[in-house]
Amino acid sequence: MPDPLRAAVIGCTGKGNYGHGIDTVWASIPEVTVVAVADEHEAGLASAQQRLKAPAAYASYREMLEKERPQIVGIGPRWIDQHAEIAIAAAEHGCHVYMEKPFVRTGAEADAVVSAFEMRHRKLALAHQTRYSPVTHMVRDLIRQGEIGDLLEMRGRGKEDARGGGEDLWVLGSHVLDLMRFFAGDADSCTATMFADGHPVTRADVKPGNEGLGPLAGDAIWARYTFKNGVIGDIATIRGRGGNPSRFGLQLFGSKGVIDVVTGYLEPAWILKDPGWSPGRSKVNWQPISSNGIDKDETLSGRGLGGGNIAAVNNLLESIDKDKQPECNMYEGRAVTEMILSVFESHRVGKTVPLPLATRENPLSRLG
Repeated sequence: MPDPLRAAVIGCTGKGNYGHGIDTVWASIPEVTVVAVADEHEAGLASAQQRLKAPAAYASYREMLEKERPQIVGIGPRWIDQHAEIAIAAAEHGCHVYMEKPFVRTGAEADAVVSAFEMRHRKLALAHQTRYSPVTHMVRDLIRQGEIGDLLEMRGRGKEDARGGGEDLWVLGSHVLDLMRFFAGDADSCTATMFADGHPVTRADVKPGNEGLGPLAGDAIWARYTFKNGVIGDIATIRGRGGNPSRFGLQLFGSKGVIDVVTGYLEPAWILKDPGWSPGRSKVNWQPISSNGIDKDETLSGRGLGGGNIAAVNNLLESIDKDKQPECNMYEGRAVTEMILSVFESHRVGKTVPLPLATRENPLSRLG
């Protein structure tokens, strides 16, 4: 058997920590061994070293990359203000990367990351766990098989909790927009409106966003995307309007029915074979979808974030071995980043904007 690949983990305690299990997933991957961890927070670093059983610990991730020469790096912080900088440093040291989402803050940062990894032929995978779920792939197969007829439109919502609006669009809407791309491909355009306290967002409403998101505004957002195959995709998020159970996810409406996709790894989806989209009138029942198909029991294990991270890392390792792009790669991350920023740009200019975006900065920095 070949020697395990050397992995290093980067966290930032108090500023995004280690994301959703980006640090602990490696214990479930026999082909990889963690050799070091880096965190500028002294107590956080000590805790992470103990948790990961890492032989070495560093306050500086740059020193760690230089001395340990890992082959794979887990970039854990949820805060994205350092994502581009850390990812580029990892690429410059010849590392492949598994990184927490969202990807980066701007088109310029995305371009720089993509360029750094392309130059060195390295792979980067993002932690959009739903993208890796066999249930999600089964849903796409069912759509292609015509189970809901022609796909007409997609409707997504964020969690709509206290982060509702701009923050929700970044932090949780990124999952939904990634799913839209998975089912419908590249978006062509975006038309969006943003409100704050009941009025259209102005320059005075723009503030530094939480979690290092950059300029941010809006407690209510409505956005519509057109896709190259003619499908329409809508996403909305309004602060404090989340449902119970949550509406967070994506619904796919076809000429013969509807599929409801819940975010998460191995979470069941649901299909309504009703062209009228109204079970109250048709009396048609929703049916569960597992990785095995409609109304079939789930036989796979590993449901949840942990299972999703394992699937993502295994996909990354396969991509490294076969020299192909991971399922949710840096190009997908850049496209989702542009979909988010296109909401801000459409609101700024007051009209539909084409994708990819011409501007490579955060449009809210130019508002007004």
